[in-house]
Amino acid sequence: MKSIVVFCGSSEGANAVYASNAYELGETFAKKNIQLVYGGAKIGIMGKVAEGALTNGGKVIGVIPDFLTLKEVFHEGLTELIVTQNMQERKLKMHDLSDGIIMLPGGFGTLEEFFEMLTWSQLGLHQYPIGILNTNGFYDPLINMMQKMVAEGFVKNNHLNTIQVDTNIEILLEKMEQYHPLPAPKWIKKEQL
Repeated sequence: MKSIVVFCGSSEGANAVYASNAYELGETFAKKNIQLVYGGAKIGIMGKVAEGALTNGGKVIGVIPDFLTLKEVFHEGLTELIVTQNMQERKLKMHDLSDGIIMLPGGFGTLEEFFEMLTWSQLGLHQYPIGILNTNGFYDPLINMMQKMVAEGFVKNNHLNTIQVDTNIEILLEKMEQYHPLPAPKWIKKEQL
């Protein structure tokens, strides 16, 4: 993976471990020469992951919708800042710039972005590795809910198993590097991939 999109919170959360782990992820990207693609903000753990990469010589591309630039939350020190017309265009651009996806702790927006990319994977629209950095067990309840979806017949187990989960950055990245995507569904045309 040369470029990974990170979805995460625009808040730092109630526990300082979230911000420090986000910084460490950015730092790890820089050391491994992985480009960070993220939401472009200077606030929250979004700002921390960017700071971790930039402080250690990494390349960081921020993608932010125009209406958020008016609120002056964008990071001014990025390698590149791309301004989109809306949130949907933002997600598509982030997807196009990356070849892997990681979710850190966050709120509703983080979950929405993550699940859209996961759904695209399930539909065969991309074959990127998808990871959850489960800092401080933050996503344990969500993982339990997804397992419940499998148990109740709403999600196939092989689709759940496409998600790589770990609390350790290095191990998560190793799992993502070793990921083998599922074959695209027969009803998806190759030109759609």
